Amino acid sequence: MLLFFVRRRLMELLGLGSIFTILFFAGCGAGDSDGKLVVVSTTTHVTDMVKFVAGDRLEVIALMGPGVDPHLYKPSAGDAAILAKADLILYNGLMLEGRMADIFAKVSRRGTKTYAVTETVSEELLLEPKEFEGHWDPHVWFDPEIWSKCIEVVRDALSENDPAGKAGYAERAEALKTQYLAVTHWAQSRISELPEESRYLVTSHDAFNYFGRAFGLEVLAVQGISTATEAGLADRVAMVDFVKKHGVKAIFVESSVNPAIIEGIAKEAGVMIGGELFSDAMGQPGRLEKGPDGEQYDIGTWVGMMKHNVNVIVEGLK
Repeated sequence: MLLFFVRRRLMELLGLGSIFTILFFAGCGAGDSDGKLVVVSTTTHVTDMVKFVAGDRLEVIALMGPGVDPHLYKPSAGDAAILAKADLILYNGLMLEGRMADIFAKVSRRGTKTYAVTETVSEELLLEPKEFEGHWDPHVWFDPEIWSKCIEVVRDALSENDPAGKAGYAERAEALKTQYLAVTHWAQSRISELPEESRYLVTSHDAFNYFGRAFGLEVLAVQGISTATEAGLADRVAMVDFVKKHGVKAIFVESSVNPAIIEGIAKEAGVMIGGELFSDAMGQPGRLEKGPDGEQYDIGTWVGMMKHNVNVIVEGLK
């Protein structure tokens, strides 16, 4: 009875300290009842990658769903219960899941293996925006060349924990890498339809720096690299001036960020909202969209998310 009241009180607290205590009571790495290893993933981008490589051999549980901002995500007691089941945890890293860093360190010390999918990305490929000096830009999934390298971390992590499935993981990882790299050529072809003077991508926060570098767009954002950074009046005025001066045809809101700032800038600058982009979270799995060429894609997958974004950007800036 006493344990019941202690657990209930811990659930009410919801702070990091209480989550650590819940993990202590629950016990990490409990495994799944059907014998499958349990893999916990964080963002939608990581989950999509892990699920593809894992196939139906493992139980993959996602912490964050569509529309969830990982910068601001506050882990709950429910997350502690999920993490308590994990045999291994895969996350983006580069401080994207900032509020969960302590939890990952805690469960790692208790024996649950944790892997940042970006851990092997060369620093030469990473960006360090001036406004976030001292930290790498974590939005690496917008460069197919970089994101395809992260597949290898997932493949190796799953193989290390389930050697019997190694061949399947390697086969699916290679197939996924082929899909990712094919997006590069497709996106380059679509964006080449835009005149050079129209290649300005204005969004809410700095999530698209890698995208801009990969596909030749100048990216500007009102907020910094994290959505926790608030845009000041001077930032808004500067953005309105830029949009007017360069004749930007459209600016874009993001699915996981409050659209109010961009909508205000659009009104002041007399420019249209070109559409909604997926940035820190992908779309609803299983939701199909059709591109201008008639191709259908699932916006709940990385490939579909990228095609959605490219199509919205190109059509908005034409």
